[in-house]
Amino acid sequence: MQVYADNPPATEVRAVWLTTNYGLDWPTNRTDVDVQKRELIKILDDLKKYNFNTVFFQARTRGEVLYKSVIEPMSSVVASAKPGEESFDPLQFAIEECHKRGLACHAWVVTYPLGGNSHVKGLGQRSVTRKHPTIALQYKREWFLDPSNPKTDDYLISIVNEIVSNYDVDGIHFDYIRYPDNSARFPDRARFNKYGKGKNISDWRRENINRFVTKMYDSVKSIKPWVQVSSAPLGRYRPLNNKHDGWNAYETVLQDAGYWMMSGKHDAIYPMMYYRNDLFYPFADDWMLHGNNRIVAPGLGVYQMTELKWPKEDIVNQMSYARDKKMSGQAYFRTENVLSNLKGILFSINDYYKHPAKLPAMTWLSDTIPDAPHDLTAEKIKGVFQLKWRDDTTKRRTYTVYRTVDDNFDTENSANIIATGIREPMYEFYVEDNDEAYYYFVTSHDAYNNESVICTAAFFYHSETVK
Repeated sequence: MQVYADNPPATEVRAVWLTTNYGLDWPTNRTDVDVQKRELIKILDDLKKYNFNTVFFQARTRGEVLYKSVIEPMSSVVASAKPGEESFDPLQFAIEECHKRGLACHAWVVTYPLGGNSHVKGLGQRSVTRKHPTIALQYKREWFLDPSNPKTDDYLISIVNEIVSNYDVDGIHFDYIRYPDNSARFPDRARFNKYGKGKNISDWRRENINRFVTKMYDSVKSIKPWVQVSSAPLGRYRPLNNKHDGWNAYETVLQDAGYWMMSGKHDAIYPMMYYRNDLFYPFADDWMLHGNNRIVAPGLGVYQMTELKWPKEDIVNQMSYARDKKMSGQAYFRTENVLSNLKGILFSINDYYKHPAKLPAMTWLSDTIPDAPHDLTAEKIKGVFQLKWRDDTTKRRTYTVYRTVDDNFDTENSANIIATGIREPMYEFYVEDNDEAYYYFVTSHDAYNNESVICTAAFFYHSETVK
């Protein structure tokens, strides 16, 4: 297995889960908005530096949120604004700061779990368990929304619609679209007896979740069809090789994520493949079988290097495998474990992510190629090299800037990419004042990440005096 990739792909998902629950990744400070903003900016700067391109920002934890909602209360980890200042909206801030750095920002939503008794009690009258008691169930001292109740679908979709309608998210990403572990005694027996219609209870429960996923997907697409719908199912979809492989999505938690992909009600899956060896590689292949030519990127358990004392090579080998099998990229749980360079993993990622990478096009939603930018110009002022171009559309666009030493304008050569995910028709960067000169060219990406042909390439010197 190739350990370090010499030619990284030009198109690849490189994602992290940014956990706000308990402030695990962010925020560490809970009292000062300015400090929280600086902390998040530092995280995003580091992700940009190491050529990541996607952030799953946890916008809903257990019954509370990190955005301005009329449905659920703001999370207690968010600092209160100072007198006279506007209240802090973490999701809005995260989106703006991600987009400044060419990062896609997906709102990560915890779906059914609502937390333990003390957490729910702390939310008081604002808790969904108080406002909508008919859709909340208690199981093993934890509270959950009831997947069997269609009113639960409506409640969750109201939250999703609130996010998608009010925020410029690139995606909506779900966690815990599943029943709790070992759910034989989950208190939905009365509804099963009434609505099960001769099915076995496992099939009925899977259908309850499938019903929500279908309605949710259709609702998102009716508002903003380009918003990517994805989830993080359990890492092992189903038993393989006619044997019971332990904890798996289909049997253990009634989560039929392969069906969501195959039925066209998901754009991407990022399965939580936090296992090694025979519990990773065959299951990665199985997810690809159910990918329906959509985005399949394994979630890699960097945290296991601490919890289970994995060596770094386990993660590196999984990164290699994802590339060798032409999976759509990689996602990492979680951000702090990566950026703290746990066991040197960030150095390995730096070797893998030598150049920026574009996001995969969602051609199943739209395969129309946008028009190319035009009128590319360059100017250098005090070491800042400024490229500008024109794009006559008013639609949602991002741009990729390329540079070559000759006229080989290959957009699939990642070494040619200077920057991607640019939101404005301009890019600035520092260069030395010398006689070096390059061909520059730019492409446009629509909201579905379809890429245009290149603009007319231009040959520019880096010197302020040589034109």
